Amino acid sequence: MASSEQHTAGKSRRKRFRDLSPEEQAEYRDALRHSAAHVLAEAVLKLFPEAKLTIGPPIRDGFYYDFDVERPFTPEDLEAIEDEMRASIRANTPFVEREVSRDDARVLVAGNRYKQEIIDGIPEDERVTFTSHSNGAFDDLCRGGHVDTTGQISAFKLLSTAGAYWRGSEANPMLQRIYGTAWESRDKMRVYLKQREQAQQRDHRRLGAQMGLFFFDQVAPANPFFRPKGAFVYNTLVDYVRGLYQRYGYDEVITPQMFKTDLFKTSGHYDNYIENMYMLEIDEQEYGMKPMNCPSHAVMYSKSLHSYRELPIRYADFGRLHRYELSGVTAGLTRVRSFAQDDAHIFCREDQIAEEVNGFIDMLNESYEVFGFDSTRFVLSLRPDKRVGSDQQWDRAESALEAVLSERGGEFETAEGEGAFYGPKIDMFVPDALGREWQLGTVQVDFNQPERFDLEYVNAASERERPVMIHRAMLGSLERFIGVLIEHLGGNLPLWLSPTQAMMVPIADRHNDYAYAVADRMRKAGLRVEVNDASERMNAKIRSAQLMKVNYMLVVGDREIEADSAALRTRTGENLGAISVDEIIAKLGNEVTSMAL
Repeated sequence: MASSEQHTAGKSRRKRFRDLSPEEQAEYRDALRHSAAHVLAEAVLKLFPEAKLTIGPPIRDGFYYDFDVERPFTPEDLEAIEDEMRASIRANTPFVEREVSRDDARVLVAGNRYKQEIIDGIPEDERVTFTSHSNGAFDDLCRGGHVDTTGQISAFKLLSTAGAYWRGSEANPMLQRIYGTAWESRDKMRVYLKQREQAQQRDHRRLGAQMGLFFFDQVAPANPFFRPKGAFVYNTLVDYVRGLYQRYGYDEVITPQMFKTDLFKTSGHYDNYIENMYMLEIDEQEYGMKPMNCPSHAVMYSKSLHSYRELPIRYADFGRLHRYELSGVTAGLTRVRSFAQDDAHIFCREDQIAEEVNGFIDMLNESYEVFGFDSTRFVLSLRPDKRVGSDQQWDRAESALEAVLSERGGEFETAEGEGAFYGPKIDMFVPDALGREWQLGTVQVDFNQPERFDLEYVNAASERERPVMIHRAMLGSLERFIGVLIEHLGGNLPLWLSPTQAMMVPIADRHNDYAYAVADRMRKAGLRVEVNDASERMNAKIRSAQLMKVNYMLVVGDREIEADSAALRTRTGENLGAISVDEIIAKLGNEVTSMAL
């Protein structure tokens, strides 16, 4: 067997972690976690000899490995697997990489259809490599990226198990995935595990069910069902954005969801995005569900000949979009297959790019402040090697975007070669309450769609010119934004966005009539109020309202009836004392109007 062997160590890995550059630290963590995945695979094979290995990559904050086994792993299995991993780590054996021929590789993975498939997919001009440790006792197909020895994996923990389809496709076998985490020190891992626990408490899937907002069902995989309260939150967000559109000069349009594929052939989606689209045939004609609004907005613009005086034209659209996502990457509301977004496209002259982008960033900053997101990070992505449009157009567009960010005074980053093929873009990232960063907003300059759709306007010299198309989204997918916002706020939605703003808590059954009367008065004032008239103790009713994240609880008994008041409590447990009903209505009304967090 022809092979070449080498230890996978790099010079940077012999430095102390704190002395590494940020890029080297990220590389080291990836290598550490990938190495931990190998040790995990070895441990599983020792305990489950019939298991078939598939893939085990590093991921953000950890790693996983997928196994074809007869049954799901149990918590007891994970404990036993961790013990085996510790034994391998104590042995402190080196990771050794070797190159093998394709024929030898197929012999090494004989009987494992998954590894055979991986080998068959490796391009002919790429090396085929295996990595071993435990003095050669464990060997795995792997492209590389490891620490020097197993002993460097000093801080690790297995976290959970889950089912996962091979290659993320429901048409393939269901595998069993083990997730783990690994860090350069135990202190770093302790910090991460604490943050992970906090994140689990804020998980929008758990809170969404607890608050009665939404659910998922296998009759529509990766498509949420919004209950009445969730639909209220959704529609209130739409109304809020519509208010911004009115002030910032956008016109809302409605476009079809299904188109003949001729449209997507013109736009380029048919050639470049079809694997993410839902296609169907009707009357021997091929149709596609739209994954984006831009082609239909280009069609709308093309139906009239526009003067330069009309520009900019801003089309906003809350139309439902459909994108096929592999089941392995869908995750609650943050990655779904059907969604709407605060999507808009601006058709303008080149000399209007800066003004339009400035106006969009003003609107974006205003909205992020309302939702409690601060410290927005801006990343300007510049021309890639493969692109459309002239160098002169790119020069002007990039200069315009850079000037906007520079003149606004804040810091921004540039990403060379990361622009879209059709134009440069600015992406906006915000940290949530746990310090996790989310990309929400984006603004993208597009030279391609106007060319593909032959869009024109008449300039001041009565000549026809191409407009520039600007794609922009502020909150992005509304489904995803709701998930992010729930986790950012821990479910504590501001009063204006809360589906249940107040809960009446009668102390005894004889107080129910008064509770309903107060609720009616509050509803007439435009507030959303419920009454808990269950035969339960007062504290149980308060606890129930707190779990539902109701903003205020109004406790009423004999004294409150006599004084036309209620004992007002917040969901955080603060007791504001007895306040007249009229004052409570005024207080809550002012809070709604101010859109306070």
